[in-house]
Amino acid sequence: MANHPQWSDEYWLLLMQLYMKKPIGIKPLYSRAMVDLALMLHIEPKFLYDQMFFLQKSEQPSLKLLWDKYSKHPKKLEQKAKLIQEQFGFQHADTFFQDVDIHETWEKDFRPLEADKELSPIKLIMILNLYFQLTPVTMVPETPEIEDLAKLIHLNPEKITNIMDIYQICDPYLTRDSFMAITPLLKPCEEIWKRFGNEDPQNLYTLASQLKEYFL
Repeated sequence: MANHPQWSDEYWLLLMQLYMKKPIGIKPLYSRAMVDLALMLHIEPKFLYDQMFFLQKSEQPSLKLLWDKYSKHPKKLEQKAKLIQEQFGFQHADTFFQDVDIHETWEKDFRPLEADKELSPIKLIMILNLYFQLTPVTMVPETPEIEDLAKLIHLNPEKITNIMDIYQICDPYLTRDSFMAITPLLKPCEEIWKRFGNEDPQNLYTLASQLKEYFL
C-alpha cells in the first residue's frame, strides 16, 4: 500500500462508496467519478485507482472490518461518507480552502482554460492525439474522426480544427506563420505540445484512450 501526503485512512470509505456504485467494481482510471473524487481530495487519480485495487483484494484486518460493516449496507455507507466529507470540509471546499496555499499540478488539466472556458488541457490533449493521426488536408470539420471527437468532448468540429491549426504552428515539421499566432490559445496549446509533441505518439494515444472515460 502506497503512501501519499494528502491521504487519510478515513478516505477508504469514500473509495468504497465509489467502488460500490453500479456497476460495482474498480472504476476506470479517468472515469468522471474517479476524477471528481481525486479533485475533491487533491490526490492524483492514479493513486486512488491503485488504492481501490488494494481495497478490493486487501486482507488487512481494518479494511476487512470496513467491508463487513458497510458493503451490504449502502445507506449506512452513504451516511458515513457524507459525514467524512463534512468533517474534512469537502462539501464547502471554497470556504474550507480559503487562505490555504494549494499548489495545483495535475488538477489544472481538468480545469477550464482562462482563455476559453469551453476548453481544458485534457481536451487539448485529446485534440493533439487526433492531430497526429491526421494529415493537414484532412483537418477539416467534415472529417469523420473530427466529428466523432467533437461529440465525445462536447465541442463543435470547427473549434477542433481551429485548435489543430494552432498545433500546426507548434509543429516543427511544418512552417506555419499566420494571424493565428496571436491567438490567446497559442500558449496553452504550446504547453500541451511541449508535454507530448516530442514524445512517442503511442504514449499520447494510450493517455487519450484512458481519458475518453472522463467524457462518457
